[in-house]
Amino acid sequence: MTWMLDSVYDRNKEAPYTFYLPNHQMLELLQAGEFVKLIFLFDEENEQFIGERMWVEIVERKGDNFKGLLRNIPSYITELSYGQEIQFTYEHICDTKREDPEASKWNYYMDTQIVMTRDALEKRSFNLMLKDEPNEENHLGWIFFSGSEPEGYTGHIENYQVVSLGAALNMDDSFLAFVDDEPFSAYERDSKTGKLNKVIDYDWG
Repeated sequence: MTWMLDSVYDRNKEAPYTFYLPNHQMLELLQAGEFVKLIFLFDEENEQFIGERMWVEIVERKGDNFKGLLRNIPSYITELSYGQEIQFTYEHICDTKREDPEASKWNYYMDTQIVMTRDALEKRSFNLMLKDEPNEENHLGWIFFSGSEPEGYTGHIENYQVVSLGAALNMDDSFLAFVDDEPFSAYERDSKTGKLNKVIDYDWG
């Protein structure tokens, strides 16, 4: 076999705010005749394609175990074919056609934006946060810095990148406690405790 089903739980652990995980109570309502989306991975190293997301129609369910029929034509995994029987569990379901009551939470994480320096993105770490007046819809006004940008680095716009709020939360979600602070708020990470502390007298000049 050259393919395997991916674990959405493992994916979500790696990126808890950007890899969507269907509401479990909603999954418990699934029954025969409904469609779910699964991630089919290559079971061998492949430099071009990691896998494919495809719809499967549920034909049988016994508790947490499902049997379904593939309802997409695979583009790359030649050992899979339309109508093929697939056995899976909750762990493999990355989407459904049901309306998810928690969808708005995921939309907020993905659609809301902040700015990070490319240095912070590369290091996957931020130690200084400044909140300015947001100038675009869905933008919070936050700018995140690694705190170790080279001299003159922050003066060039090409050294910044707009990212989703969820991408920053994947790195450190402790700032959710004050994400809605008013503009001209500043926080700096304590190098000893790792905690983000508010800077009362930050020099905005």
